[in-house]
Amino acid sequence: MLTWLWIFIFFIVFIIALCTADYYYGKKKYQQQCKKREYPERLGDIHLETRGKDLFSLFFSDIKKASSSIHVLFYIVKGDDFSQDFLKLLEQKAREGVKVRLLMDWMGSYSVSKSLIKDLKKLDVDIAFCNRPRFPFLFFSLQQRNHRKCSVIDGRVGYVGGYNVGKEYIDNDPVLSPWRDYCFRYTGEGVADLQKEFLLNWKRATGESIEEDTIYFPTLQEGLMKHRFFPTEGRFLEEELCKLIDYAEHNIYIGTPYFIPSIKVLNRLIAALKRGVKMKILVPKKADHSLVKEASFPYLRKLMMNGAFVYQYLNGFYHAKVMVIDQTVCQVGTANFDRRSLFLNHELTCYIYSQDFIERMTKVVEKDLLDSHQVSLEELQNTSLLTKGKETIAKAIADIL
Repeated sequence: MLTWLWIFIFFIVFIIALCTADYYYGKKKYQQQCKKREYPERLGDIHLETRGKDLFSLFFSDIKKASSSIHVLFYIVKGDDFSQDFLKLLEQKAREGVKVRLLMDWMGSYSVSKSLIKDLKKLDVDIAFCNRPRFPFLFFSLQQRNHRKCSVIDGRVGYVGGYNVGKEYIDNDPVLSPWRDYCFRYTGEGVADLQKEFLLNWKRATGESIEEDTIYFPTLQEGLMKHRFFPTEGRFLEEELCKLIDYAEHNIYIGTPYFIPSIKVLNRLIAALKRGVKMKILVPKKADHSLVKEASFPYLRKLMMNGAFVYQYLNGFYHAKVMVIDQTVCQVGTANFDRRSLFLNHELTCYIYSQDFIERMTKVVEKDLLDSHQVSLEELQNTSLLTKGKETIAKAIADIL
């Protein structure tokens, strides 16, 4: 019996060592090859939605009006009734002759109905899965998720934000409802950049090269709000965050469901506090994944010791991603304030420079702060033995939480 125990222990240690080496060398090689992509500043109009039912009502309305093309990329499409309604809407548009392409993350959308996918493909709906695990670094590639949520309709209307497709996102999950998130509807020049981003992701997943097809790039009018899109894939987001934090002189608002910053970003936040910048961080009280809440505690403690204010959202689950710097720039999109978004996930961030929009965004964040509990340092220091144990585990695997 003892011999078998040692064999089992050796096997577990071997698997952990193998995964660790796979992750380390896979990440190192990938980052050496990863190239930076940037889009220029654009002028457009941006509409914010913060409730899932309102968002999907608007989104589905735009899809129903589509006359030429519907391009949709989601990290998660669930297998529930709401997701099936979404897929059937795409089926309906394909029957009408609209070109429909649906791209989903292989891991995030594993539960989507396979039979429904087959039916959609028969109707010439193009469906593909991206970010499949691959050799030789199988474990590392398994951690790389396409976390983007990006849609472009007729090349004229774009969506980017935190919502996926599933019942919890329209407040039909008894545990996580109401779901608090931010999603942005774009019109104007920047939609062409969203289209390019989708078509690049599509090409990687399918091999189909249609980026030069002018039908997907109609003439677009300028809007009133200056913004730019910044796609990242496990590199370059950290340095962008550091630039923004260094730029701050007065205030920083951060809203995120997962607060697990890199050491470099943490040090920049502490430096900002020490030079007198006021900082408010909004995170959820509820957690939708194991260990992510406890993983944030060591970083939040350090920031609170230097004067930051931390709030836990109480009115449902907070899943929004936002950072506002000095009322001069607002960062929104799909990226969380965690190491997975910094060093693994494919994300799409938008930087907005319109003063009017930033003021509106700030009011939304301040409203969410009113629906939150301000956490004291004493609360985070006097945690249970179980919580301390979870913190220890979370620290060891912080990069892949």
